[in-house]
Amino acid sequence: MAAATLKVLMILTSQATMGAGGAPTGAWYEEVATPYYVLQDAGVQVDIVSIKGGKAPIDPRSLKTAGQNPASVERFQNDPATLNKLNHTPAVSQASDKGYAAVFLPGGHGTMWDEADNPALTKLVSQAWRDGKVVASVCHGAAGLIGTTDSNGKPIVQGRRVNSFTNAEEKGATVPYLLETRLHELGAKYESGPNFQPYAVQDGKLITGQNPASSEKVARLILNEIKKTGTLAVH
Repeated sequence: MAAATLKVLMILTSQATMGAGGAPTGAWYEEVATPYYVLQDAGVQVDIVSIKGGKAPIDPRSLKTAGQNPASVERFQNDPATLNKLNHTPAVSQASDKGYAAVFLPGGHGTMWDEADNPALTKLVSQAWRDGKVVASVCHGAAGLIGTTDSNGKPIVQGRRVNSFTNAEEKGATVPYLLETRLHELGAKYESGPNFQPYAVQDGKLITGQNPASSEKVARLILNEIKKTGTLAVH
């Protein structure tokens, strides 16, 4: 009898502008596509939800002319079934961590407006952590960790090694707060690598990556960790 397929819940921003009337934004495509295929190609089922549901916005700066994008983005763009997932997401308020081995938060500047302290997202991610699931983010996805707490009511990042898009990498962007600063304020053991270079941190079941270039590293850490908890389906 084949083992049950491991599942990961990917949660995307629904914020399409940099604040009210600001420049277009959304999720960063590479941070969605690269982890999606690393996990799917290993036999993991990846389900996609977004903060509000419906079509999840993609930051236009992260999508170039066909043939000029990272391989994962090109593949995603030419995968009708996967695009359908992106264009018809359930709202996070309709989701739960039940049945999932991990929850994963890709970035993109949109997260800075609609993920920090979002009640439905905070509830889901906090519950996943309390249930012993892997909680992971990359780049601005760490905004979704702000407000999440463990079973004692303490921030899940407190006292743990984490990273995110750095203050130096954020220089010049108009954002409501700085992620690196917020994580420090929550008591995290923040660490980072060189600007815009791949860097990821794992502290137990908490996995965080620094920037878009870190997407694959984060996905492989997620995969390695969830494989400890179950057997991938037989194909």
